[in-house]
Amino acid sequence: MTENAVTPSTTDTTVRPTWGETLRAYLEPASLRMFALGFSAGLPLLLVLGTLSFRLREAGLDRTTIGYLSWVGLAYGFKWCWSPLVDRLPIPLLTRWMGRRRSWLLLSQGAIMAALVGMALSDPRTGLNVVVWCALAVAFASATQDIALDAYRIESADARHQGVLAATYQTGYRLAMIWAGAGVLWLAARAEVAPVAQAAAAVASQAAGAVSAAADAAKPAPGSLYQNAAWTTAYLVMAASMLVGVVTVLFSREPVQLAVPPARNAAEWFRGAFVEPFADFLKRYGHQALLILALIGVYRISDVVMGIMANPFYVDMGYTKDEVAAVTKVYGVIMTLVGAFIGGALSLRWGVMRVLMLGAILSAASNLLFAWLAGHGHDVTALIAVISADNLSAGVASAAFIAYLSSLTNVTYSATQYALFSSMMLLAPKWLAGYSGAFVDAHDYPTFFTATALLGLPVLLLIWLATRLIPLPERPAGS
Repeated sequence: MTENAVTPSTTDTTVRPTWGETLRAYLEPASLRMFALGFSAGLPLLLVLGTLSFRLREAGLDRTTIGYLSWVGLAYGFKWCWSPLVDRLPIPLLTRWMGRRRSWLLLSQGAIMAALVGMALSDPRTGLNVVVWCALAVAFASATQDIALDAYRIESADARHQGVLAATYQTGYRLAMIWAGAGVLWLAARAEVAPVAQAAAAVASQAAGAVSAAADAAKPAPGSLYQNAAWTTAYLVMAASMLVGVVTVLFSREPVQLAVPPARNAAEWFRGAFVEPFADFLKRYGHQALLILALIGVYRISDVVMGIMANPFYVDMGYTKDEVAAVTKVYGVIMTLVGAFIGGALSLRWGVMRVLMLGAILSAASNLLFAWLAGHGHDVTALIAVISADNLSAGVASAAFIAYLSSLTNVTYSATQYALFSSMMLLAPKWLAGYSGAFVDAHDYPTFFTATALLGLPVLLLIWLATRLIPLPERPAGS
């Protein structure tokens, strides 16, 4: 894999690599860089969504409020609005020194670190507004990093190797989510100065039987087990962990990009930056663009909507920080790695659309396991099995989906077009997820998890239609 190739050869789609060549592709410099940058991209997400919901629930906030606060994540759904600026606008001094992609990556990473420090030093019980504003800043800077990083990835390899880069990116991304999910819980538990773990274990022993009774018994008094100093330590460590991405950017090189003629006036710059990227996509796919956008818009809906209530669910079921951290870190990491590499390898050998369908089926089915766990009660062994299956499914689905989105992108407008696609992926699911807390309060967890699984059924129909009506796209000529 050449690191700066941007056009596939005419034989890329006809020659099937050997298994040895497939495995060696994961060890090439571009793949290893994408692993580290994927870690940088995955770290902020849970810190403003999943992990934050655990922190807020432990601090005594009700589930409905936590659900509405998840709308902070809508920043990821609107990143296409400023993606043309990231695609075209240079940063004074920094861009001249580092290049367009790396300068935006470094700027966004610095902003993420600063905002995470703000979240660390705030207490949601007395300064919830500060926590929310800092979380919004993290989400905005993280979305900006995603824009630049997606463009960097697409421009770093030809179309045929996007599945491998997607797999290594997802591996790093998922490892970061484990660190920002399980790791931050482990750090917060270690930083507690009172015997909170024993109190939580006593609460956990009451969590049995019907889930409604389990939730009521396991629910601690608002804020009774909460220690903000422990969370401060954990979030400061998370801010320092962003240095993985910073160091990688500093020691990477800028990918080769197509020369963009300078604009003669503001109107021409606006047309090239904002209008042409979207017009190019519509011109290439015509009326089929609606089907593509619909598929993108709902592909991850089961996972995203369910994910907002996962951590409040663990708290309400009486699982301790150590239990959630240990299960997620050990079994979750293994199954995520397996899923990501399976998804990347199968996409390279069997084609993206088949693996896309497989990932959609597995993702929806894994939510039914959470519905079973909700009725099963507090059981660490059962939690291991459910999280293992869920992370395996997520790894397969994400690797195939990123490869599919990358194949839709014209590298002339890589940052803007990929930002549009990835924004569409999150916009509707995150908006719907904002009501997840109110839904759980009204119907309880088993019904909620079953409903999120049913949300995946339209996805299967859309993939089937896309497979029949739209061949897997190639990069446009000259890109």
